[in-house]
Amino acid sequence: MAHKGKILIAEDEKSMREVLKILLEEEGYETMSAVDGVVASEMIQQDIYDIVITDLKMPRADGFEVLRKVKEISPSTIVIMITAFGTTESTIEAMKLGAYDFIHKPFKIDEIRIVVNKAFERKRLSEELSVLREKVQASYRLENLIGKSPRMQELFRLIPKIAQSNSSVLITGESGSGKELVAAALHNLSPRKSRNFVAINCATFPEGLLESELFGHVKGAFTGAVSNKQGLFEIADGGTIFLDEIAELPGPLQSKLLRVLENGTFRRVGGVSDITVDVRVVSATNKDLSDAIACGSFREDLFYRLNVIPVHLPPLRERTEDIPLFLEHFLAKASPEKKEFAPEALRLLMRYQWKGNVRELENMVERVVLFTERNVILPEDLPEEVVTAVNPSTAIPEINDDGVDLEKIVEAIEKNYLNKALTKANGNKTDAAKLLNLSFRAFRHRLHKYGIK
Repeated sequence: MAHKGKILIAEDEKSMREVLKILLEEEGYETMSAVDGVVASEMIQQDIYDIVITDLKMPRADGFEVLRKVKEISPSTIVIMITAFGTTESTIEAMKLGAYDFIHKPFKIDEIRIVVNKAFERKRLSEELSVLREKVQASYRLENLIGKSPRMQELFRLIPKIAQSNSSVLITGESGSGKELVAAALHNLSPRKSRNFVAINCATFPEGLLESELFGHVKGAFTGAVSNKQGLFEIADGGTIFLDEIAELPGPLQSKLLRVLENGTFRRVGGVSDITVDVRVVSATNKDLSDAIACGSFREDLFYRLNVIPVHLPPLRERTEDIPLFLEHFLAKASPEKKEFAPEALRLLMRYQWKGNVRELENMVERVVLFTERNVILPEDLPEEVVTAVNPSTAIPEINDDGVDLEKIVEAIEKNYLNKALTKANGNKTDAAKLLNLSFRAFRHRLHKYGIK
């Protein structure tokens, strides 16, 4: 019968060694024993253990020496320290040296069992992440995009094909889901990769300034135009321009953009001659352009010019299997020290809804790393909203003595399914309503009720 894992018990008291050995072998672990710190250090050099349980006070070499030896020889091995003489100072010192936990005698059998099982789960998760780290450069990464979920793997398969085309691409998805990364990947994998990739957010400029940014201006065209200026379309000539938040493009500029898409020409602000460019246009939006067309704020003919190849990025809550990969990536960026999330913390992170998507996740990692000194990030280190969140797609809370907020629970469930239906229908409200067996009117009413765009 295969063992769950291999554990070394370093304990000078024979009765304690035997109790721990019996308990852990009943849990399915293979155990080895050492009568003091010197023997334990020798065994650590000769073999690899998943977990080392060591007493603090032992003859010849104490638990701190065993801990240092483990971290020197086998950094991935988890160390649990046990003592009847522990102080706050010794506990802090052990944690600084990399101990997983510090248990005080006398202890309950269940306490040891829980701590060891959690430690082994953390070890297993760490090994899985190590394997994923090796694979990330190949199977789970494309440019700066990360994901092992089926929908991301399908996107990775399509992007290189789309990149070879000159057709316009419209990327849809919620804010923070990585739309600009997709646009950059399309450019970097295309025959245009040696030329400029230029990105602009259409929502950050007033109309007059945005026109100048996109198409340039001539000297004297307006107050402050003291010299001729190239626009981003000229700078991107031969390359790719990425127009983020395209739904915010003002009406007059929509006409000018349509002309560029149709014949590759435009005029600078105040100019009298046409400028011809060869630019691939990739645009993105987190809004439903069909709504904008219906209310007259977006040109339908421009939409069809932009939406030659549609690409949709799913929100992070619909690809939770990608979260461990992102955490590994963001931890490496945020800290020079090797940090990781405890299994309990990871479960909470994978349950959270991440309305801000990948951007929100990265910001959270940066904050946690900044305020957490130890290398293992625990649930208490996470933001309160993450710890207390309930994922309506995976859990319905039990009724406790204080009762529950039924309306809030129902609202969360409805919003979850509305978003899922919209994503599955690629933003088409009519199709999304059918998926939920709702009339279009009832579906639209719920979107308005919950402020879903």
